Amino acid sequence: MVLASVLALGALVGFAGCSGAQTAPESTFVLLDGSKQTSADLKGKVTLVNFWATSCVTCVAEMPEITATYDKYKGRGYDTLAVAMSYDPPSYVVNFAETRKLPFKVAIDNTGAVAKAWGDVQLTPTTFLVNKRGEIVKRYVGEPDFAALHLLIEKLLAET
Repeated sequence: MVLASVLALGALVGFAGCSGAQTAPESTFVLLDGSKQTSADLKGKVTLVNFWATSCVTCVAEMPEITATYDKYKGRGYDTLAVAMSYDPPSYVVNFAETRKLPFKVAIDNTGAVAKAWGDVQLTPTTFLVNKRGEIVKRYVGEPDFAALHLLIEKLLAET
């Protein structure tokens, strides 16, 4: 566990150390309704991309806060995309989304290609905040500090 945390921190520091924001990787998200969305579709909104699993205790625990954040900012150009990991049975993901009445888009990464494209995500939850230009401005491994996240969302929403 400690090694995984150190590796995650190393990846986080390496990511944060890049000069300038990194463009969100090209990927196609298959949503629960069967429709598709691409990374290019993220442009124009501030978007939270959350990699999660129904078997992840922290993911399940943070979902009400992710929902509250979505509800708070959705009318201001903010969106959320929850990406279920490839090992998560699709029926579990659908059941979770329906019973919790998740108000945002939920995708299933059946092949693991999306997680791979976004920096080989293996630890859940891993969450990215993408600005209106389609650039990743923040990566969180584990549950974000939601108060700080809200401040960053406010700042990004104010950008033109």
